Amino acid sequence: MVSSEIGRLRSVLLHRPGKEVENLTPDLMDRLLFDDIPYLEIARQEHDAFAKILTDRGVEVLYLEDLAAEALEDREVRGRFVEDFLAEGHIPGEGTKAALRELFLGLPVREMVDRMMAGVRRTEVPQGRSRSLADRLDTDNPFAVDPLPNLYFTRDPFATIGTGITLNHMRTETRNRETLFAQYIFRHHPRFRDCTIPLWFDRHETTSLEGGDELILSPEALAIGISQRTDAASVEMLARRIFQDGQTFQTVLAFNIPKKRAFMHLDTVFTMVDRDKFTIHPEIEGPLQVFSLTRRGQDVHIEEEHATLEDVLKRTLGLDRVTLIRCAGSDPVDAPREQWNDGSNTLAIAPGEVVVYSRNYVTNRILQENGITTHVMPSSELSRGRGGPRCMSMPLVRDAV
Repeated sequence: MVSSEIGRLRSVLLHRPGKEVENLTPDLMDRLLFDDIPYLEIARQEHDAFAKILTDRGVEVLYLEDLAAEALEDREVRGRFVEDFLAEGHIPGEGTKAALRELFLGLPVREMVDRMMAGVRRTEVPQGRSRSLADRLDTDNPFAVDPLPNLYFTRDPFATIGTGITLNHMRTETRNRETLFAQYIFRHHPRFRDCTIPLWFDRHETTSLEGGDELILSPEALAIGISQRTDAASVEMLARRIFQDGQTFQTVLAFNIPKKRAFMHLDTVFTMVDRDKFTIHPEIEGPLQVFSLTRRGQDVHIEEEHATLEDVLKRTLGLDRVTLIRCAGSDPVDAPREQWNDGSNTLAIAPGEVVVYSRNYVTNRILQENGITTHVMPSSELSRGRGGPRCMSMPLVRDAV
C-alpha cells in the first residue's frame, strides 16, 4: 500500500547492479540508454551504501533478483518464463534460441536469473546445433541476448499506487523486457501470488507508461508526467481504472513536460520531500500545460489549464504556500551540472527526510537550509546511468501520512 511520496518507507524493491553493467560497450550505449559506462565494483559499493541507509532507518530492502529467483522455483513456471524471455529477446536464429533455452534451463534458478539480466555474449552460446541462415549471419552485436543495464532503476518497470500496481509498458524495447520479471514475481512469488493486487496498467498495452512519471502527491491526488517516456493515452487509461476501482484518489494531474532527455521523467525535475516542500528543476516552474482528470460518474472529466507549478500544488494539496527548492538554487553553472546528476531526484523515507547523491552538494546544502534531513550516499558511478535515489527504488509499503 502506497498513498504518498513521503509517508515513512517500510518496504522497498532494489536491484544490486550486476554483470549487465559491465556488458555495456560504447557501441551499445545509445541503444541501451546509457551515456557512460559505470565501474561495477564501485557502483556496487555505492548501492550497498544506499541499501544500508535504508535498512539503518528500519526499511525492509528486497532485491529484484532474489524475488525473481524465488518466483521461478517451480520448474514448469521457469520453463514458461524462459520461453517468454526468449520471445521478447527477438533472437532471429532457431539454433541460437534452442542453445539459449538449454543454457538457461541447465542453470540453478538464481544463476539463470543473473545470466538473463547480464545478457549472453555470442561466445557463451553453446555450439553444435544445426544453424539456420539467421544464425549464420554476421552481426556487429557481440550479444546473443542484450544485457539489461537499466535494471538498477527499479522505479520504472512497475509502480505501486494505492493497493494496486501499474505493470508498465516501457517506451523502449530494451527496457520493456525488464517488466517480465515483475509480471512473474506478482503472479508466482509466495509473498504476492495469493494477494488481490489490482492492475492499473499492463505491460501488453500499446502505449507507454514509466514509473518515473508516476508521483503520489496525497491519498487524493496523483501527478503523472506526459513525457519523453509516457503517453497521454496511458495517463487517461490509468486514471479510468483507478477511479472505477474506488480507490481514494480523486484527481490525476497530467503535466505536459518537454520531450527531451533532460526531462526524461517527471521525477527527474520534480520530487516531493515534505508535506509542503518540493525539489524542482527551475524550468518546470511554468506556466505549464496541466490537465486535471477527475471522476464523473462512470467517465473521466478532463479540464485544461496553464498554471505555475506552485499554484497547482497549493490548490491540489489545500496549502496556503509551498516551498519550491530549486536545483542548486538556479545558479547558472551549478544548477545544470547538478541537474545532470539528478540533483532534483530524491527518495523520501519519511516527511522531511530524504536520500540524496553526495555529488549534488550545493542542492543538498539548500535542502538542509530548508529543514530537510539529508542522508547522503556516494554517487560517482551510479549517477552515470542518469538516475537518482528515487529512480533506484520502488516503494512497496509506506505508512499513511
